[in-house]
Amino acid sequence: MSELIHNDENILEVKDLKKYFPIKNGMMQRMVGSVKAVDGITFNIKRGTTMGLVGESGCGKTTVGRTILRLNEITGGTVLFNGVDVCKLKKDELRKLRPKMQLIFQDPYSSLSPRLPVGEIIGEAVREHKIVPENEFDEYLEHIMSECGLMSYYKDRYPHEFSGGQRQRICIARALALNPDFVVCDEPVSALDVSIQAQIINLLCDLQEQHNLTYLFISHDLSVVEHISDTIGVMYLGNLVEFGTKKSIFANPLHPYTNALFSAIPIPDPDVKMNRVILQGNIPSPANPPKGCKFHTRCSQCMQRCKEEAPVQREVEPGHFVVCHLYENEVVKTDA
Repeated sequence: MSELIHNDENILEVKDLKKYFPIKNGMMQRMVGSVKAVDGITFNIKRGTTMGLVGESGCGKTTVGRTILRLNEITGGTVLFNGVDVCKLKKDELRKLRPKMQLIFQDPYSSLSPRLPVGEIIGEAVREHKIVPENEFDEYLEHIMSECGLMSYYKDRYPHEFSGGQRQRICIARALALNPDFVVCDEPVSALDVSIQAQIINLLCDLQEQHNLTYLFISHDLSVVEHISDTIGVMYLGNLVEFGTKKSIFANPLHPYTNALFSAIPIPDPDVKMNRVILQGNIPSPANPPKGCKFHTRCSQCMQRCKEEAPVQREVEPGHFVVCHLYENEVVKTDA
């Protein structure tokens, strides 16, 4: 994964992605530093699959999704979407690409305009990008709403008349209406009840199968990520510390941070004793990250080298990458 060579199997290829937000101070608003929200991450997503992105709040998950879509301007790195470098696209070129890259927001309450009826919310961008002829617009809108579990007569109602689950279905319909290939799902079920979460996850899975969609699914809920994902990336303080298939990550978590996250998953069995890994200290500031491995200040397996030298990404088993000095002597293990 160190070299970014376009592969037709991959819909998205990200190399060394960085997003820094400036810190300004004084009357002249001089730049005195930067918040390294995303600090050089690399991954690929195969067409028609789902990549889960997990980590603590504030680790940079949402910024990754928004930066890939260029809702945030990229500080550094490369993002290839279907082989096209998104970072180099001009405004007009990016506008043409927008329908193929969509976003489902986390909060179904604040992401919908209270002044527009549902039909206008879903269909506004359809008209703008001329997805279908005007004489087919109403039929197309009803078809999209039906696919997302919404009744056709809902189009004349306003967002405040719906529950949280129904609002999220409207958000999904708004994204689906543009006929996208790739969708960033930014914690789309975190604000919903558990029973409604299951309905929305099942809806996303059904739509993926019907339309061959590719998802970047951002979440802090590991049980949800395990259910929907094909590959998983684990983020800590702007860096991707582990990446692999769902099976390899859950069966053999390698990074100490990944192990700590997995130890927090509750087991619904009172007779099973949980070996909880309690992380010491607080998350360092992304504006002033520690030298060496960013996780060393909270890691129980910290070595002197971890305090001085940043680890590099290593492939420990086929398709399973980890950023940790503990595995520097590991070689790729094959099934043979």
